[in-house]
Amino acid sequence: MKIDAHHHLWDLTAVDYPWLMEKGIIRFFGDPSSIQRNYLLPEFRADAEAMGFAASVHIQVGASDSWAEAQWVQSIADQFPGWPLVQVAFCDLTSDDLEEQLDQLQTLPSVRGVRQIVGRAPGEDALTGTNALLQDPRFLAGLRQLGARGLSFDLQLLPELMAQTADVLVQAPETRIALCHAGSPHNRTSTGLRNWADALATLSALPQVHCKLSGLGMFDHDWTAESVSTIISTCLSQFGADRCMFGSNFPVDSLTSTYEEVVSRYQNLLPASYHDDVFQNTSKRFYDIENKN
Repeated sequence: MKIDAHHHLWDLTAVDYPWLMEKGIIRFFGDPSSIQRNYLLPEFRADAEAMGFAASVHIQVGASDSWAEAQWVQSIADQFPGWPLVQVAFCDLTSDDLEEQLDQLQTLPSVRGVRQIVGRAPGEDALTGTNALLQDPRFLAGLRQLGARGLSFDLQLLPELMAQTADVLVQAPETRIALCHAGSPHNRTSTGLRNWADALATLSALPQVHCKLSGLGMFDHDWTAESVSTIISTCLSQFGADRCMFGSNFPVDSLTSTYEEVVSRYQNLLPASYHDDVFQNTSKRFYDIENKN
């Protein structure tokens, strides 16, 4: 059973996504015009099943009401029991009522973890201020609480923040971490990739950190298997296949590739002996997908 460990769904009549519905705004990942519509499980499932996938992990995607989003995702999981769907919900780990929010999230059987984005893109981070989370002692306390509850944390950040993040994560060793999008190597020059690889080593040295091979088209809209081969080989050498997992990042990555193209590129880059881990075993174990209910 192949598992897509990173994708999104949205029903614009059920949940509000302010970032998605901004008109005329070009984002770092491209022009979102073509995805400013409902993207529901049957559409995603048709593409995924055609490539041999049979389960997936929904990642929160910036809803104005994160609890409404989590409830909606749960309703989709309940509506389609033939497609194992678990979710990573949003929660602000610095909130004064964090414990109550996590209690609420854990009433939903599909919830496996939390994502709070630390870094998106160089230009956008200056506006969001999310980089400051790393200096907030409440963020570390929240990470520790996730570990105590058996919840994971999906970590999205930029290479420039990796060393600082590693200093935080080493203080929360019980919290399992999924590094989104291979740590967002946005500078694809040889120097940029070398600096990313050096920074990545500070995270891969921590045994609780796993790596998602996902989202590589967001910073290179003309990406090919060849153009990301160094990124994939670096992730595999640093983490090992048993700590790497595939994610399509659909529908965001549909702006640059079809689902078939995304999967095929990874399949061609990965040694055959790594396929079971990257496409199934790692994500199944990390997100406890077999025992979702």
